Amino acid sequence: MNGTSLRAVIVGCGLIGQRRARTLSGATPVACADVDLKRAQALASSLPGCTAFSDWRPILDQVECDIVVVSTLHDSLAEITDAAIKSGRHVLVEKPAARFTEELEPLIAAAKRAGVRVRVGFNHRYHRAFRKARELVDTGALGELMFIRALYGHGGRIGYDREWRANPKLSGGGELIDQGPHLIDLARWFLGDLPVAQGVAGTFYWDMPADDNGFLILRTAQGKAAKTAFLHVSCTEWKNTFSFEIYGKVGKIKITGLGGSYGLEQIAFYRMLPEMGPPETTIWEYPMDDDSWDVEFAEFIEDIKLQRQPAAGLGDALAVLRIIENIYKASGYDYRS
Repeated sequence: MNGTSLRAVIVGCGLIGQRRARTLSGATPVACADVDLKRAQALASSLPGCTAFSDWRPILDQVECDIVVVSTLHDSLAEITDAAIKSGRHVLVEKPAARFTEELEPLIAAAKRAGVRVRVGFNHRYHRAFRKARELVDTGALGELMFIRALYGHGGRIGYDREWRANPKLSGGGELIDQGPHLIDLARWFLGDLPVAQGVAGTFYWDMPADDNGFLILRTAQGKAAKTAFLHVSCTEWKNTFSFEIYGKVGKIKITGLGGSYGLEQIAFYRMLPEMGPPETTIWEYPMDDDSWDVEFAEFIEDIKLQRQPAAGLGDALAVLRIIENIYKASGYDYRS
C-alpha cells in the first residue's frame, strides 16, 4: 500500500466506469483500460497521474496498484476478476459479477487462496433511503418481517433491442440479469437467504433473443410462514419506476424513486397504532445527489484495511445468479447455447 491511500485501476471506461472514477473514496486512480482507447484516454485525462491502456492485461504486470475496479460488459467480468485476484489485488466487480454460476464459483475459492477482498457492486444497498430502511428494520421498528413487494422498471429506448444488454452472449440474459440482481440482493439483504425460487421470464415487446420482463416469488423456506419476496423487473415500463415495500407485523416501509429519471428518492414509514386504523406516517425525502457509490467504496476501503469480508461479496452474487438461472431454466431460456 502507498501510505494511507490505496491505488486503484478501472477496467471498463463506459458510464459505470466513469462513475466509479468519480467516487473512489479513499483511493487514487493510477490507470484505466478500455477496448476503446480513446474512451480510456478521455477518462485518464480527467484524472491526474492516471495512464490509459487499451488492454487490461498489461496493467496487472506493469502498474503498481492495490484495487481493480471491473466495470466491463458481463461477458468479461469473471475473467478480469479472476486475473486480478490471482495477481493479489483486491477487486470491486460490478453486478452480476458473471454471466453464469460456473463462471463465478471458482472466484470464491481463488479469493480465499489469495487472501484478497472482493466486493460486488450492489450499490443500491447504499442509497440514503435504503440506509434509513436498514436502520428502521435493525431497530425493530417494523417488528418481525413478513414479505417484500418490489418493482424496478424502465422503458428502454429506440434501438435498445440491438444493444449489448439484449445479446445473451454478452449479457448472460436480458432484463432479469440486468436490473434483477439489485432487487434480489435487496430482498436477501432484508429477509435472508431465499432458496425457494419460482417465477417466469418473458419477451413481451422487444424484438430480441433475451427476456424483457421477469416475475419472481422468492421464499426463505417452504411452508405457510416463510418470508416471501414478490419482485418484478421490466424494460417495458415506459415511465422509469422504482418501488420497494417492506412489510413487518407492526409497520411498513415504502421506498420510491432513485433520483434522476426514477423520480425523487423517498422513504415512508407507516407505524401501526395499537387501535390499528390509519397508521402514523413519517416521510424522509432525499433530493440531493446520489452518494451510494461513494459510501459503498468507502466501506470497501474499510474492508481492505480491517481485513474484513465485504458485506456484499461473491457469495451474495452467486446466490443471486442461482435464482436467476432457475427462473431462466423454468421459463425455457437457454442462454448457454
